[in-house]
Amino acid sequence: MEYRGLLYRVEPMRTVDIEEVMAIERLSFPNPWPASAYRYELEHNPRAHYYVARSQPAPQSSLGWGGNTRGVGTASPLVGYGGFWYVAEEAHISTIAVHPEHRGRGLGELLLASMIEKAISLEAAEVTLEVRVSNQVAQELYRKYAFHQVGRRRGYYTDNHEDALLMSLGEVRRSSYRQRFEERLEKLSYRLRARSEAHRAR
Repeated sequence: MEYRGLLYRVEPMRTVDIEEVMAIERLSFPNPWPASAYRYELEHNPRAHYYVARSQPAPQSSLGWGGNTRGVGTASPLVGYGGFWYVAEEAHISTIAVHPEHRGRGLGELLLASMIEKAISLEAAEVTLEVRVSNQVAQELYRKYAFHQVGRRRGYYTDNHEDALLMSLGEVRRSSYRQRFEERLEKLSYRLRARSEAHRAR
């Protein structure tokens, strides 16, 4: 599915993006990953799938997995990113972050949906992730896409020893889920397009 005419586009992360990724990483997490971790993931981990979101794409660029985005609008700022590891038919979302100035605009949902869409294309049997017990906003978003709690990791986060909820989406191969997911994408695309048009009309 392609998303046209939006304020944002999603494309594969490249090593040249790491500096911008790190700026958002430091604003988003108390214990940020080092830049070397992202470099390793991109250059040496074939199971890693990382993506970035950029604002204000050039006209006719695409957002999703169907378009050729390399070299298109590369000067536009990076405003979010996410990634997952694909191992043994499981797509485990390892990180997702949005620049504080762009939160609350549906960008986190766009990144999540884009990763689920990619996991579906890889024929994943399950998508999993961890989320802080206190992060109710993120949990609501994940449940919106049919994730449910399957476990709890005690003291998972090293900064404050907060527990993590382990959440799973195990329906990705079912045609009924894929139909619901496509409907969810349509609604997200409509909402983001309307917001983009309102922004450009200012």
